[in-house]
Amino acid sequence: MGFVYCDICSNNSFSRHSYFLPGAEVKVDCKIRAISPRITEQISFTVNRTTNRYGIYKLEIPSVEGIACAEAAIASSCQASLMWSSSTSCNVPAYRTTTNQIAIRSRKPNLCIYSLNALTFRPSKRDITLCGN
Repeated sequence: MGFVYCDICSNNSFSRHSYFLPGAEVKVDCKIRAISPRITEQISFTVNRTTNRYGIYKLEIPSVEGIACAEAAIASSCQASLMWSSSTSCNVPAYRTTTNQIAIRSRKPNLCIYSLNALTFRPSKRDITLCGN
């Protein structure tokens, strides 16, 4: 899961003028390799996701048979890339258009939660009145 926001002041951070972007398109590429004493398996996939009304996108990754996600050694990588903004006033991809995965392992068997860094769009012109110099 990850989120997309509009960086109104183009300062590469979430400020009080920033807002989350519902309806933004994100492409997610993942390679998940599960390694256990009995199994070595790799799953690769690419999906497009649209952010919800809170600017969050999610995807469910299928479990690998015979692997308890929270206990196994998992080597994985995911990248999320900006595809399209739903806002005509905030549709210029920001400095970083791709983010790499941060993995968080849950304490429940067969449940892994992967969180991706935020992606941002910005307006084509910076509002000096709102953001200052």
